[in-house]
Amino acid sequence: MDPSASLNRRDWIAGLQSGLALIEAFDDHNPRLTPSQAAARTGLTRTAARRHLLTLNALGYVATDGKAYWLAPRVLRLGASYFESGRVPRLVQPFLQRLTTSTEGPAYAYASVRDGDEIVYIARNGLHPGLNTGFVLGSRLPLTLTSAGLMLLSNSSDAELDAFLARYRTRVFTPQTITSVARLRLEVVRARAQGYAVLEQQLQPGMRGVAVLLRDQSDKAVGALSLTMPIGTASARQEVARVVPTLQETAQALRRLL
Repeated sequence: MDPSASLNRRDWIAGLQSGLALIEAFDDHNPRLTPSQAAARTGLTRTAARRHLLTLNALGYVATDGKAYWLAPRVLRLGASYFESGRVPRLVQPFLQRLTTSTEGPAYAYASVRDGDEIVYIARNGLHPGLNTGFVLGSRLPLTLTSAGLMLLSNSSDAELDAFLARYRTRVFTPQTITSVARLRLEVVRARAQGYAVLEQQLQPGMRGVAVLLRDQSDKAVGALSLTMPIGTASARQEVARVVPTLQETAQALRRLL
């Protein structure tokens, strides 16, 4: 869908769209781009890509050696502005601290939101020596690989879920990563019916995630709350009985503030 379709064309600034597209063109597989490579990744002409990169360089958002370009630290200001001004990240942080305090044993607590086909972690709490996991603020992951992602998918209509699964492309991280579209649909439907999601060893062996939806006062889903912990000797059913009530109580307490 053309993002400009929701806005009057007279108000649309194509140059801003192109500049942001160029910033998003850099990733772990493409940390450095020439104007030609940037043009290929954004659909711009080489000339237009070069001019935009030169402008971004002058503004301090990219650096260059005269041939290739790469993101500069200043680009972090864009994400930092969200965390500093966003209402949800500021509100949930103390509640995540209570979650990890009330959870026996090592665990990370997260708040996440959906952005397209990914989740983005907007708040977290937990620091446990020897617990080899933990994602930094702003980390992005495919929806299907996390319990929080399943919960956010469960909030989709059947038509939206069908469209997502039709375009879904499997990314395998462990031998347990779910690759079957039918199995993914089953997990999403189950999460929708029971009000929580449990996923094990999708990103890292030996780890389990449990999540619930985070809703505001108008009942709109604004994100998800989740706990990530070692599987250990407890069964998934035992862990659900232990942590889901706490997650639900936390989500309910936050709902009154959102």
